[in-house]
Amino acid sequence: MKDASSGAGVPELLLLTRPGCHLCQGAREVLDRVSADLGVPWQERSIADDPELQERFAEEIPVLMIDGVQRDFWQIDEARLRRLLAK
Repeated sequence: MKDASSGAGVPELLLLTRPGCHLCQGAREVLDRVSADLGVPWQERSIADDPELQERFAEEIPVLMIDGVQRDFWQIDEARLRRLLAK
């Protein structure tokens, strides 16, 4: 995703979740804080309706993907996320 005003790339943040995930709320809170501070939007996608994602990530939810690359799972490390987005 490109930021049209600066020409710089805006990272694509995707949080993979599933219904009933007790760790997902904490991950959402981290992403909300970082997103608000850095102006980087994020999206959430449930693996519940995608058998391929269920098979791949069933034991790792929540999973944070940045530009399609898995960067964190279970607990989203806020300091690490900020470092990754500062690059």
